[in-house]
Amino acid sequence: MATKNKTTETEVDVKEFINSYVENEQKKADSFQLIELMSMWSGFEPKMWGPTIIGFGNYHYKYASGHEGDMPLLGFSPRKAEFSLYVFSPTEESKQLLDELGKFKMGKSCIYVKKLADINLVTLEKLCMDSIKYVNEHHECGCREE
Repeated sequence: MATKNKTTETEVDVKEFINSYVENEQKKADSFQLIELMSMWSGFEPKMWGPTIIGFGNYHYKYASGHEGDMPLLGFSPRKAEFSLYVFSPTEESKQLLDELGKFKMGKSCIYVKKLADINLVTLEKLCMDSIKYVNEHHECGCREE
């Protein structure tokens, strides 16, 4: 039986979410900077996905198991301890870019950073662009270039 994804686009206002959810002023400033950067890099306005993820654009995935759903093209969550950045794709370029990113921890599919000052934003942009390219080539995507 297919399970319903918890991470779906919502109508919650992104700025309202940040102002009510993020307590640390530096994290708020970093959140608004990430919104500006990811909007510019992706070409999409921010939307809330689930209760705490800010996403840009979307794509549809389908696994061999039959499980499928929609996810943001790029995204982040300003969690209490650190940011979760959803910008990584399993490409050789992305793996090499991690060497230039700065101070972070790697999860299964996301990058954890304490603050934006800890990472190289030029490298973050390259990671985001590589991720967009990967999604465009491997999934049904609203970002597909004609």
